[in-house]
Amino acid sequence: MLQLLFIYFGLPFLPYVGIRLPDFPAALLAFALNYAAYFAEIFRAGIQSIDRGQYEGAKVLGMSYVQTMRRIVLPQVIKRVLPPVSNETITLVKDTSLIYVLAMNDLLRTTRAIVQRDFNTMPFIVAAVFYLIMTLALTWLFQKLEKKYAVYDE
Repeated sequence: MLQLLFIYFGLPFLPYVGIRLPDFPAALLAFALNYAAYFAEIFRAGIQSIDRGQYEGAKVLGMSYVQTMRRIVLPQVIKRVLPPVSNETITLVKDTSLIYVLAMNDLLRTTRAIVQRDFNTMPFIVAAVFYLIMTLALTWLFQKLEKKYAVYDE
């Protein structure tokens, strides 16, 4: 949330820059920068987890670095990084409710307005069910992918 607030409220006050972004682009930039850092770290760790012998074997076979990464390393990395990537993706869906602080019309803000207007908490339950359905759908999708790319040690 701090990054979101900084991009929306802090950037206009920076000397010599003074960037003023509209609500949606500011939220998009904040989420993109935040989660790009997480995903970069996940993939960096995944690439470093591949045994050095894989690189050496590819070099003995005469593969270039790009061929080694594309044909040998990255297929193994995908299997290893799928669980943390799924975790961050689900967290991103849940973090979209944070744009409420920018006074954008998201699901949570609209729900709160309806609750205040009608004095009924049922819209909060509907919003919670919506987030639950989105999370369950992503969980199901990533479980299928994890089963497809599962690594079985024998």
